[in-house]
Amino acid sequence: MDKSDQLPRRDFIKSTAIVTTAAAVSGALISGCTEKDKGATAISNNEKREWEKGKLNIAVVGVGMGWGNMRQSADENIVAVCDVDLGRLGGRIESFIKDYPNKPVPYQYQSYVQMFEEKGDEIDAVIIATPDHTHAKITLEAMKRGKHVYCQKPLTHTVYESRMLTKAAEKYNNVVTQMGNQGASGDDTAWVCEAIWSGDIGEVKEVHAWTNRPIWPQRLNRPEETPAVPNGLNWDLWLGPAPARPYSPQYHPWNWRGWFDFGTGALGDMACHILDVVMRGLRLQYPTGVQATSSKWTVESPAESEKVTFYFPEREKYRNVDMPEVSVTWYDGGLKPDRPFELEDGEMMGDNDGGVLFIGTKGKIMCGCYGKNAKRLPSKEFKDYSPEINERLVPGGIDGHEKDWIRACKENPEERVQPKSHFGYAGPFNEVVVMGTVAPRLSFLERILKWDGENMKFTNISSDDKVRLPKFVKLDTSSGIPRYQSEYEIVNALEYAKGLIDIKPRPGWELEL
Repeated sequence: MDKSDQLPRRDFIKSTAIVTTAAAVSGALISGCTEKDKGATAISNNEKREWEKGKLNIAVVGVGMGWGNMRQSADENIVAVCDVDLGRLGGRIESFIKDYPNKPVPYQYQSYVQMFEEKGDEIDAVIIATPDHTHAKITLEAMKRGKHVYCQKPLTHTVYESRMLTKAAEKYNNVVTQMGNQGASGDDTAWVCEAIWSGDIGEVKEVHAWTNRPIWPQRLNRPEETPAVPNGLNWDLWLGPAPARPYSPQYHPWNWRGWFDFGTGALGDMACHILDVVMRGLRLQYPTGVQATSSKWTVESPAESEKVTFYFPEREKYRNVDMPEVSVTWYDGGLKPDRPFELEDGEMMGDNDGGVLFIGTKGKIMCGCYGKNAKRLPSKEFKDYSPEINERLVPGGIDGHEKDWIRACKENPEERVQPKSHFGYAGPFNEVVVMGTVAPRLSFLERILKWDGENMKFTNISSDDKVRLPKFVKLDTSSGIPRYQSEYEIVNALEYAKGLIDIKPRPGWELEL
């Protein structure tokens, strides 16, 4: 395709110029889920593009983290891009023109609803890489329109949302789905699974997993300063289902992971990467219990470090190994499990991003984040160990995660091979992860919380139980002696837990199949 098929550069300049004048049109840039949205401002030229035949037509919602997914999918037609922040969107379009000079410039939108309404007929599939709290709504709306969906991890913000997307995958079963945990497609993940299923390390009854996250601030108090919303940012649309609050640069563009209303902290961010090999290799479903401890946290923001232990019941034997009850312990914020005696002095536990230690009755396996650099311990003794791989491997491994989704999107539905992290698997997996983010906030109850996964509820919290919530935690230096200053609120534990499992969204953001 020659350059004459591209959006003329003068039209690109005209569209990105809106970034500098967005203050004048901000009244028109309204929530993506209301009747008023029909008048929302697009920044797209409406002329028809000519897309390359035989390619999947992909739209990208959220071009921060989504930029990487977009680049991995750039062999296809990127037909539309959408972001609530016009400044970031304009920068990505400029990079797209530079990196892909022979491709038509995609349509540009600030409202995903308007994008679907105006360009839905040209869109086959959607990549969603917005903050966690808006994943479920946008994903479900795409699926209802028959669009294949690739959604970044964590799949959703809450347990209830995960269940809804699992049901949606069953209902809209011609739609191909994939969660963006690339390690699921990695060769090393297959290696670990096969090593476990071979029975070579015996029955696994204990697993430890850890991450170096958070690498963003947590244990935060709500910002007291509320500057003006930057030009080009639709703050109401960014808030989405979350309760209204003034804008702060402490939320956008990057630190949202450290706020309960928008993100899921270190556990929610990284467990979909690190625990995938655990859930997959041990064939885990719902845990029956969980307990947690953590450093200080606030009602606004997760702790800087925490330890969460899940208890899973016995499963059916698989291949050559029994699957007994197993505990899986998660560590973040610099915490790690005890170092195995089998490691050599100076030998790293996992890698810089985290890792997993499987403890079997006959031996141990360790790997890094995404299942990388898997090895049987002690590594010198088993340096030539390699299990037979019977699982389907994804071409390109981790780097092929998006392409494997695209491959499935193009296949005949009657012969389709599902990608590695389709929602039938990723939905229940994500339920476990986001339930784990709730457990530290209930640690004041002093018990192992019993979990009924099928019904999405804790079963040993009574209507009389109370929990203490830290409204804020501040370092007070006014006396010359640093002290923590805290204020707590006592609430009904059962209602609080229910509210975290199924967070009620703002009107217009409800989920309906």
